[in-house]
Amino acid sequence: MRKLSKSFKALWLGEIVSEFGGAAGGIINGLLLYELTGSKELMGILWLIYFIPSLLLQSISAPFLNHVRKEKMLQNIQLIRAGAYTLPLAGYLAGNDTGPILGLFGLQCILGLLQPIYASLSFSLLPDICKEKELVEANGLLDGTIRLMSFIAPGAVALLLLVIPLRFIYGLSSLMFLASFFALSRIPPSTAKKIATWTKKFWWTEMKEGYRTFFQYPHLLRLTILSSTVQFAVGATLVLSVPFIRGDLHGRSWEYAIFSGAFPVGYAIGMVLLTKLPKACQTMYLGLIGGGLSFVSLFFVQSVPIAWVCELLGGMFFPLFNAQSAAIFQREAPKDRLTQLSSVRLLFLRVTMPIGILFASSPPLDLSARQIYAIVGMIIVLPGVFHFVFSFTQARKPLFSKSG
Repeated sequence: MRKLSKSFKALWLGEIVSEFGGAAGGIINGLLLYELTGSKELMGILWLIYFIPSLLLQSISAPFLNHVRKEKMLQNIQLIRAGAYTLPLAGYLAGNDTGPILGLFGLQCILGLLQPIYASLSFSLLPDICKEKELVEANGLLDGTIRLMSFIAPGAVALLLLVIPLRFIYGLSSLMFLASFFALSRIPPSTAKKIATWTKKFWWTEMKEGYRTFFQYPHLLRLTILSSTVQFAVGATLVLSVPFIRGDLHGRSWEYAIFSGAFPVGYAIGMVLLTKLPKACQTMYLGLIGGGLSFVSLFFVQSVPIAWVCELLGGMFFPLFNAQSAAIFQREAPKDRLTQLSSVRLLFLRVTMPIGILFASSPPLDLSARQIYAIVGMIIVLPGVFHFVFSFTQARKPLFSKSG
């Protein structure tokens, strides 16, 4: 961490406060809606309002992202988010339940539209503010920070709710995003390369060019597909975790809380291990295989503590793949289209998560939670084993050599 640039540290600090504010806001969104309506159907609509506009915008925004100043756009997004978190609070001024609900839906829509743009820009900014040999550590640190905040935020919000009303948490989230804006403002403009001049092509032609370029790099496509299998499994576990711990293993609520927190804790540990292990293709694919096996092992688990261990180990393995594959993408993608291709990559990852949710919600063969864990785990493990074995047939070279 000490050797990374000041610009990266500014980005990382912005991510810490941003992710905490976002995680806290995500928790209270559902609580507020359920408190006001008691409707499970509206809970589903709330997430659709987040995902559908988000995926639609991401699928068509790639050409635009190549023609913005990344650090400036990141700052603007945080300002907009800070303002958006005041919408539910403003809704209370209406004096009825409709105002906060409309403010909440407006917040979710804005967050859904901005999140993929923010993620694509911050991903493509890393090669500009980090040396090539630092990309793996930088990606691991950012990814680990996100996971750690998802673990810390629920407990912090629970403590805050003991002393302040739920709606005032929105004010806290707004302040966190404002703090993120000031942190990102410390990234010097000189770190951003000159913005490419708009080509004046029709938007459709430019967008097709971005997708065509993406498919011209089969190695990057393969890594993206492998990452997509992980997101598919993550989507499935969003549905499976509660019924598996509470139903199959007859665990208590606090035991489920530990289960849900084991993965991000393991991820933070894996991020530290990543700095000690050699940066090689074999290490990367072993991380993928180990993470997939953590899902498969849940098929055999008969006690809650063993399930905790499986989740912890899964969290430790996945950073070895995620951080290194992201760094390869950042290095090998053409620099003049990196932001655009990052958006296409993120679209692949985000689409597979709701597919995993649908698969686990209504499996085609009426499968049990254990069987679904085994299936999604093998979807990760089998291609991971293939690529691990295949990597030994390639000429030995550093993971970040200049050749492809």
